[in-house]
Amino acid sequence: MTTAPQTTATEKKNGITGQAGGTGRSAQGGATTTVSGGSTGATEPAGTRGRTSIADVVVVKIAGMAAREIPGVYDMGGGLSRTIGAVRDRVPGGRPNVGRGVKVEVGERQTAIDLDLVVEYGVPIADLARDVRENVIDAVERISGLEVVEVNITVNDVHLPDDEDPERPVETRVE
Repeated sequence: MTTAPQTTATEKKNGITGQAGGTGRSAQGGATTTVSGGSTGATEPAGTRGRTSIADVVVVKIAGMAAREIPGVYDMGGGLSRTIGAVRDRVPGGRPNVGRGVKVEVGERQTAIDLDLVVEYGVPIADLARDVRENVIDAVERISGLEVVEVNITVNDVHLPDDEDPERPVETRVE
């Protein structure tokens, strides 16, 4: 007996179809998404034999890298996320988290992406959001083969020129 695929309310709203027990809802879950079901048998073309699955974290990393490529994006993530990330980045042997500030919801063939950005002061936010959205959609669709149904952008902060740069040592008044 086969069971029908289960979908969440958000998936129904966004037109994303999920698969019971096999499709992830967040980047942290490590779930995978089937991009192509494929087929089996020696008579089938070699390129269609088998399935292709993409982990949610792959979409998170692609979207994070694509968003950071746009000039005017200073950082990504909320305040606490950025603070924890800055500490982790300074630990010897630690790697920067390219997925910070990115949340994805992935179905069988579609994905929806939420981005939290910190923008440079003076950059037109509407233009920046359009450029980020276009770059993220292009990268995710080109690399993963998933259709991006929406990219929601939240601007959490503006980086001012006078803000302290974490790489620059803070001057002290005493020696």
